[in-house]
Amino acid sequence: MYIDFAAALRRGYNLLLFDGPGQGRSLIQQGLAMRPDWENVVRPVMDYALTRPEVDPKRIALMGWSFVGYLAPRAASAEHRLAACVADPGLWDLLEAMKARFSSLPKDVLEKFPDVDPEVLEPFVEHIQATPTLRWAIVQRAFWVHGIDSLSEYLQISQDYSLKEVVSQIRCPTLLTWAESDPLSWNAERIYDRLTCPKELIRFHDAQGAGDHCELKARPLFHQRAFDWLDETLSG
Repeated sequence: MYIDFAAALRRGYNLLLFDGPGQGRSLIQQGLAMRPDWENVVRPVMDYALTRPEVDPKRIALMGWSFVGYLAPRAASAEHRLAACVADPGLWDLLEAMKARFSSLPKDVLEKFPDVDPEVLEPFVEHIQATPTLRWAIVQRAFWVHGIDSLSEYLQISQDYSLKEVVSQIRCPTLLTWAESDPLSWNAERIYDRLTCPKELIRFHDAQGAGDHCELKARPLFHQRAFDWLDETLSG
């Protein structure tokens, strides 16, 4: 989100932007698909950042939005040179988020996730293909990002994207967001409850105009609250 870059610069922050696997240039030009172990992506970025004269090694923060709300905390669980981490929204477990999307399936089927007969998923596949926004988000985008070809594969790889085993290893102060109308964020509390580091959870509501995914209709409100938190956290 380019508006975020401008907001950070106005608050006096230097920025280091990069495309990891499954993102931007890395995906389009190099064909690198997404990977769950984001600490191995952020580590060389940190190595480079620490060579820059304008970088204060004690005040480096990692900020991620949308799916990076999983990737950023995952990286922070092993990259302990970070001074702070911001996850917008806090994404606990991709498979559980997928289960929420398929909540109309029988309970015994949901309990078998991700091992589901592809035929059971056919009505969902048809619905996705018939709905332009879903077809773009899942078939055209998510399949490409993850290097897969089917909804069944998507369910299988989703179990690799979880903070369950690593959340307790996050040491740096961590800010999570929760948005009222964004199902991906509804498990942010589970991350928050299990964090043992300094932490904060910010809630955004529909009445504020900020209840959607990544507070897109009220992004300046996120900027105000997130950068206020960063200012206070890094000044310490």
